[in-house]
Amino acid sequence: MHDLFEQQEDADLESADSAAPLATRMRPRSLDEFVGQEHILAPGKLLRRAIEADRLPSVIFSGPPGSGKTTLARIIAEMT
Repeated sequence: MHDLFEQQEDADLESADSAAPLATRMRPRSLDEFVGQEHILAPGKLLRRAIEADRLPSVIFSGPPGSGKTTLARIIAEMT
């Protein structure tokens, strides 16, 4: 059962999402949405299996700005 406060919280979240920059709204939220790096992130590949098994050791991502390092780190943090 929903109450008035839950509806207000939902409305606040929706307005916050719509006010966010386009890049933030379109950022991948799962490994399936992440584009690129198929050689390590495709189903069955080493990094993907480690993430899905929650057995990921320390990892350092290196690359130019805008290549998805932080986005991938956030996805991993949410999954593990």
